[in-house]
Amino acid sequence: MKNKNTLAKSAAMISIMTLISKFLGFLREIKIADRFGSGMETDTYFVAMTATVIIVGTLGSAVNTTLIPIFAEIEEKHGKKGKLIYLNNIVNLVLIITSILMIAGFFFSPLIIKILAKGFKGEQFDLAVKLNRIGLPIVMLLGLTNVLGGLLNSSQIFGPPAVAGIPYNIVFLIYLIFFARNARIETLMIVTVIGTSLQLLTHVPAVKHMGYKFKMKVNLKDPYLKKAMILVMPVLLGSAVQQINVVIDKTLASELVEGSVSALNYASKVNDMVIAVFIMAITTVVFPMLADAFAKNDNKQVKDILSQGMNIIILITVPATVGLILLAKPLIYLFFENNAFDAKATLMTSNALIFYSIGLVGSSLRLMLNRVYYSFQDTTTPMVNGMLSVVVNVVLNLILVRYMAHSGLALATSISATVTTMLLYRNLNKKISKLNTKGLMRCIFKSVISALVMGVVVYLVYYKFGNILPNKKIVQMLNIVLSVVLGALTYFVMCVLLRVEELGLIIKKVFK
Repeated sequence: MKNKNTLAKSAAMISIMTLISKFLGFLREIKIADRFGSGMETDTYFVAMTATVIIVGTLGSAVNTTLIPIFAEIEEKHGKKGKLIYLNNIVNLVLIITSILMIAGFFFSPLIIKILAKGFKGEQFDLAVKLNRIGLPIVMLLGLTNVLGGLLNSSQIFGPPAVAGIPYNIVFLIYLIFFARNARIETLMIVTVIGTSLQLLTHVPAVKHMGYKFKMKVNLKDPYLKKAMILVMPVLLGSAVQQINVVIDKTLASELVEGSVSALNYASKVNDMVIAVFIMAITTVVFPMLADAFAKNDNKQVKDILSQGMNIIILITVPATVGLILLAKPLIYLFFENNAFDAKATLMTSNALIFYSIGLVGSSLRLMLNRVYYSFQDTTTPMVNGMLSVVVNVVLNLILVRYMAHSGLALATSISATVTTMLLYRNLNKKISKLNTKGLMRCIFKSVISALVMGVVVYLVYYKFGNILPNKKIVQMLNIVLSVVLGALTYFVMCVLLRVEELGLIIKKVFK
């Protein structure tokens, strides 16, 4: 019961902080679309950002996911002091590695852009290289942020990582609202670097409060450092393989009509809001709890935490998928279409959003399942699964892009996420016997039935009732709000009628 209370309270706190952060991030994307539109400049900026983040994204996610179970093990055996000594080793190592990556990134930037966006030529290619070089400090900043975040999450201090996105987005909004009227896209990349530095700074006070003091010293003989290197390699390879998906998507999109890269980016940001606000909150809390349970060899606790986490994810993502499919176009129109973002951009972005949302359940569950493997220090299975995901995605990309353009790239991502998630679960069921598969299927069935009924209500309210309303943006916005509220209420009532157990737990903890 204590774990359930901790899970509910921590997840609620992270969800609120992440909701604020993602709301600000959503406003950021709206203002970028408003100021810069969905064309050559934004395509170039998003590709340059990918080229920058792809380096640290591979390293950062690998470091973060392997650090938490190791920190849990060190604390169990050597206490907090041992954790801080190990942290200092990792911080110095990351500083060295990211410095090398930044120097290499500067010189190899033209090659990276050529691989990432072979459709870019002339002025657009030169601009992408320039933006990529401006953004290189992000590599070191995000690397350190991931390390400090790993320490805090392993200590079940979730606040700083949860609020880190707030100052990041505020910097963007200040710039975009007050200073970006006639600004150049290069300035947007500089603002990105400033915002990323603020993300790191939000972690520093909490880490210092734990007693950490930086020392320029690396103990390469630390046994846990060696263990981290062994564990991190499969995760590093798995992350690198996942980045291949990003590279292929961007490369193929860069050869399509102008605005394809931006449409995929804006659509994925809307889709990712659900994952970031709710699913990341759950998995962030569950991961250290699972690592702790595995360290104590408490298999019953592991199964209980896993079952509860997966069912809550299903309960959230199934209705979100139906809602996004039904309301994709009006949502993009209301939030993005303005000034530089035209009707063509709205259509392209909403089509991509529909096909991204199909994979929302699969992507969310995969995030959860990967964390389970990492928590018992199995980093090889997610790596192999990631490789399979790339193969499936590449094959589907090459087929679907011919018939569906950029929407085909989004659909390929969704299908590959769903297929590989099913394989991850099947393999986990073999590793941890007697998982509550019947309970999971029962939750999926009830959620689907409830979401379909909800979908009918949303369709009738927005499209049928909406047809008799004046065709004005404010009226359409109010109609969307009404549709969402009535849809959510319908879903809630259906879940109550079908006796979905997790719903009762959520309501109980929210009121508490």
